[in-house]
This record gives sequence, structure tokens and C-alpha cells, in this order.
Amino acid sequence: MKFSTPIPILRSFDEAATRAFYIDFLGFEVDWEHRFADDLPLYMQVHRGDLLLHLSEHHGDVTPGSALRIEVDDLDALHAELQAKQYKFARPGIETMPWGMRELSVKDPSGNRLVFYAAMEA
Repeated sequence: MKFSTPIPILRSFDEAATRAFYIDFLGFEVDWEHRFADDLPLYMQVHRGDLLLHLSEHHGDVTPGSALRIEVDDLDALHAELQAKQYKFARPGIETMPWGMRELSVKDPSGNRLVFYAAMEA
């Protein structure tokens, strides 16, 4: 039996703020969007590299305030990229954790926390 990589679902409340955060700031691309009607909530898939996320405005899908840990191969490059964008609502820094990881943590407009991390070099 083989399991594939899960696709996290994150709650969103404000489509414009969600797009500004995930697409403009974090550099994700929209794969597809779905609404049952024009006046109903948005459900969409975004990706950056191999990382896939589902973002849902549907109140029953997920709880706001979730947290994801996302391993990256070049945390310093991600940090530099995000700092250069001068995003109005977040200027994340890199923290060295006592368990041997370096982390860059940022909250999306719905309170979900994305922790990008890399192991410290030996």
C-alpha cells in the first residue's frame, strides 16, 4: 500500500486578502478555482513547486488557525525573496530553534500559520 503526499486545506475568509498573501507575497500560482454559484464561497488549489494547498471559504471544511510545517531547501533565499516584496502585513525573520531547525513563520489573513523550515547545517 502506498500513500501519497497529503494536500492541506486551509480556511480563508477574504478572497482579495488571501490572493494577495498566497499569490502576490508567497509566490504561489492558482491551479483551479471552484464555486457552486457566483455568490457562493470559493474553493481553490494553489501551488508553489511541489507544494499544493487548498484554500476554502466554506465554513464547514476546516478550522481557522491551523498550522503547517513546510520544509524548504533554501530558507535564506525564501527569506530574501519575501523581504524584498515589502508585504504590508508581514516581514518575517528567521529564528534558530533549540531543536536544530531554522524557521521562518508567517500567518495568513485567516490566522493560519505557515512555518517554513530547514535543518541547521552541521
